[in-house]
Amino acid sequence: MTSFDKALELILRRIKPLAAERVDTLESIGRVTAEDTMAPCDLPVFDNSAMDGYAVRAEDCEIAALVIDGFIPAGREKLPQLKPGTAIRIMTGAPVPQYADAVIPLEDVEDTSGHIHPLKAVNRGQHIRRAGEDIKQGTKIIPGGTFIGSPEMNLLVAMGLTSVRAHKKPVVAILATGDELVPLGSLLSRGKIVDSNSAMLAAAVTNAGATPVMLGIARDNRESLREKLAIGLQTDALITAAGVSVGDFDLVREVLAALGAEEVFWGIDMKPGKAAAFSWLDGKPVFSLPGNPVSAFVTFEELVRPALLSMGGRRAVMRPLVAAVLQEPLRKKPGRVLFARVKVKVQVGKLLVWSSGPQDTGRQSSLLQTDAMAVLAADRTSFDAGEEIRVHILADSFCMIGIDEGLRELSLALEPEGVTELAH
Repeated sequence: MTSFDKALELILRRIKPLAAERVDTLESIGRVTAEDTMAPCDLPVFDNSAMDGYAVRAEDCEIAALVIDGFIPAGREKLPQLKPGTAIRIMTGAPVPQYADAVIPLEDVEDTSGHIHPLKAVNRGQHIRRAGEDIKQGTKIIPGGTFIGSPEMNLLVAMGLTSVRAHKKPVVAILATGDELVPLGSLLSRGKIVDSNSAMLAAAVTNAGATPVMLGIARDNRESLREKLAIGLQTDALITAAGVSVGDFDLVREVLAALGAEEVFWGIDMKPGKAAAFSWLDGKPVFSLPGNPVSAFVTFEELVRPALLSMGGRRAVMRPLVAAVLQEPLRKKPGRVLFARVKVKVQVGKLLVWSSGPQDTGRQSSLLQTDAMAVLAADRTSFDAGEEIRVHILADSFCMIGIDEGLRELSLALEPEGVTELAH
């Protein structure tokens, strides 16, 4: 069997980011930048008020009272000039007038009969956002390989950038196989089960920044498989579920070979997921996952997700691998890396982990309690309570961890010991 580390290396070595294209900024959400984005202007663009209040000269505030001489709302283009001994009413975000070097908040003045009386000492520069104090023109604001989420979108638009070069999102075909499978909504008879893998993998593909295409169900015969696989190979990548073991009807590898696929590996020293295979056909990756839903979930997370992120242009593609303290004994058979499903809690600056339930792959419900994957070495059989182990944190679990009262110390507990960076 191929070792897990070698399998991941063989996959990522072949994967390259999809081509880049220039897209409208508002259409780029969920994509990955293909080049560094430089600031075309300062941010803020102009000196502006950080408070509702009065624009003044700090030195004038030693005078008993300042005459109110004008008003500047946000959006005003033509500005009054600040005269000595006066104050101009100003709103948050409005441009600061010439000669003003401070803003006094409304709550820090007494306003009487057209005059203001400062109630506190006024310091030069207070409550003024200076042009470029956040970002200077010409500086790098978003590195290439960055996922465009809401903070990145905010900055791109604030800078007035109407387009951005981004990688294409991978289109990924998903094919379930098996005579026992029926689509969602079908009436179940004895021996039939609903195809849940396709929906689960489609959700996982979407969360990995790609676009899923569900091909339906291929039956356990060569003709059905060949027809469905040929359609799937028109996309950027193909995922199959089931049909890759050694049973009489496990025909996926045979049919892929007949179509001309190069099988890079079959069989990995990981549990669950031993029967997973990876093939290459016409420059496209084909991931053949086990049919058991838990095994399919784990192999997707550990092998397919990094590849899809890389295809989409990401450079950091691995989940954080962090230290955690085991709270109960765990046992395993030797010979394969065990990806144990565990629950996570933060306490006194440490990550504490427990098993999320029985680890046999028939327990689909255990995935609902899984915050992370404990990566347990192939050559060991037992792990004791109190022992430090390594876990892959799953993205959604951060929300659950954050509810814990130990959130203040989360940064101490989650310092990755090495997030894989792919240099493209």
